[in-house]
Amino acid sequence: MGTFDTVKRNLEARGYAVRVFGTGAEAAAYLDQAIDGRTVGFGGSLTLDQLGLYDALGKHNTVVWHWKQEAAPARREAMFTDVYLTSANALAESGEIINIDGIGNRVAATLFGHEKVYFVIGRSKLVPTCDEALWRARNIASPKNAQRLGKKTPCAVKGERCYDCRSPERICRGLVTLWGPMMGMEAEVLLVDEDLGL
Repeated sequence: MGTFDTVKRNLEARGYAVRVFGTGAEAAAYLDQAIDGRTVGFGGSLTLDQLGLYDALGKHNTVVWHWKQEAAPARREAMFTDVYLTSANALAESGEIINIDGIGNRVAATLFGHEKVYFVIGRSKLVPTCDEALWRARNIASPKNAQRLGKKTPCAVKGERCYDCRSPERICRGLVTLWGPMMGMEAEVLLVDEDLGL
């Protein structure tokens, strides 16, 4: 899987477990087998939705996701699950994982509170450097997410870049750059050789 050779090596050097999959279906099958009889929280993620993981894992785990359940209580409950699943707004080949959040539940869950966090990341999120990953998160992923959510922000209206706006509907309110897994919490990155998410 030549696409991911460099980033896999760099993620592993930073302390992540890394698995590479040719398709999202293969990654979903792996997670369905690896996570059993656990409580599982989901971060807001089109990638996870595209892979059908909520329904698959819900057959043999207790699954919490604010996209599928009442949002506010589900966000809180997901913070206390054994396992947390999310994706990334961008991944640098050098190994940094970048996420931007509006409410904070998704980024907070990658920092503390779970036994293990899984990041499921498609090839479309991969860029060469940390600076380019930050640029991608701000100027590609965030405007597309604002459009998807129907927000009235300059980036959603124009769809081209971040305007660092002060709109009350701004969804970019916090940025987390992970240089490695947090202490005391396992983290595994699943790299998928398909375009997934935004």
